[in-house]
Amino acid sequence: MSKKGLLLVGHGSKLPYNKDLVENTARLIAGKYPGFIVKCGFMNMNSPSIEETMAEFQKEAIDVLVVVPLFLAKGVHIVKDIPAVIGLEEGKNKGFFTLNGRTIPLLYADPIGSDPLLAELMVKNAERALSTL
Repeated sequence: MSKKGLLLVGHGSKLPYNKDLVENTARLIAGKYPGFIVKCGFMNMNSPSIEETMAEFQKEAIDVLVVVPLFLAKGVHIVKDIPAVIGLEEGKNKGFFTLNGRTIPLLYADPIGSDPLLAELMVKNAERALSTL
């Protein structure tokens, strides 16, 4: 059975817990959704880079690659930088990825954005802080 590739993109940071957060999120996705082969890549300061991770997908039997930014909102990295790195024109969210001589769909997902799950998480964090009173 073929699988889908999911490239989880983090910004990158000099602070190690930022890389850990992206890697842990990738592990959670992989554990819960076995139909995905999940790998991380970073814009800067951490490795592997997005390009290095895309090269790693050459070793996988996938039929589609989805690039998912672990960012809250659209900014210059989301709109310009990441599309340039993955070979998409600015403003496009679909293209193609050559995988061992085959051409497969390449999809670029939106950042997290305003989502009810994010609102629930913020309330959860507020309640955790309130519990320290």
